[in-house]
Parts: sequence; structure tokens; C-alpha cells
Amino acid sequence: MEKENPIKNLDEFIQKLSEMKKKDKMDLSSDEDLTLAIMNLISIEEHFFFTGTKTGKEKYYDFLKEVREMRKTLLKKIIKKYEGEVWCISKHLLAASMRLMEVGTKQLGMGKKEEAYDLFEKAYNLYSLFWGVNMGLVDTAQVKKIDDNAIDKHDKEKKGFMGKLGELVKKIIDCCIE
Repeated sequence: MEKENPIKNLDEFIQKLSEMKKKDKMDLSSDEDLTLAIMNLISIEEHFFFTGTKTGKEKYYDFLKEVREMRKTLLKKIIKKYEGEVWCISKHLLAASMRLMEVGTKQLGMGKKEEAYDLFEKAYNLYSLFWGVNMGLVDTAQVKKIDDNAIDKHDKEKKGFMGKLGELVKKIIDCCIE
């Protein structure tokens, strides 16, 4: 039996999202802002760790603990249901996305546009994967490798799973409650 494309029909997905927003009063633009805040909290945790280690001052570890608790509380507002390691996967997807954005921005500042744009695309792909995982769009049991740029043998556009997921996230954010 042939497996279905994990992103079957964009119109069907947008319709389901609209129903979810009405039913659950979702505000994805606020959730997007919240994910950016969470990314920064993860970064702050890292800075407190390194500052504590470099200075030998334990107060930075105490600050790290406080920021971590805040980050966990905020992450629960977005990740309401999860199984297995989805919580940690989600945290690391946001952290990696943030780091790639930062490195891309540095590359851009050094005039290395091609490298920067590649890093920005990777950052967005990870960010899109975060949303795909947390909105139930990604069913890893249905994802199988056909070639580097196709989701399945019927894939005409050949943008790959991450590319298609990124397009969906753009459409989601465009149609969210302001």
C-alpha cells in the first residue's frame, strides 16, 4: 500500500487550521512572537551557563535556573500535547533555528550573502519543522526518502518536505488572527 503525502492538500490544511482557530481561539501570530521570546530565553540560559563557568560565580547558575523555569512555562503555552521526546525536540529546533539566524546575521555583516542566505533558509526550515511537529502536520511514520528534493514519487514541485512545510507555515502566519 502506498503511503500518503504528509502534506496532502494545502486548502484542506488551511481549512482545518481555520476551524482550529475558531474552536480553540488560536492566535498564531502571538504564538510566533512567543516562540521568538522562547528562543531568546534559551539563548539567555546558554549565556548564564557560560558566564557562570567563565567567572566561577554560582549566581549565574541561579539566574539560569530562573530563566529555565520561565522558558518551560512559556513553552507549555505552545506545546500542549506531546509524546516521546517531542518536548526536547521542539526546544532544540527553536534553539538551533535561533543560532542559525545569529550566525547568518554575522555572515551577512561580513558581506557573505550567499552563506547568510543559506543559513537563514536552514533556520526557517527548522522553525517550520517546529510548527509542523507541534501542529500535528509531521507524521514521521509517513515520511520516507525518495530523493533529496521530493516528498514522494508524485511530488511535482520537488521542494522537499522542509520546503513544503515552510510554505505552509508562511500561509498559516498570513492567515492568522491579528
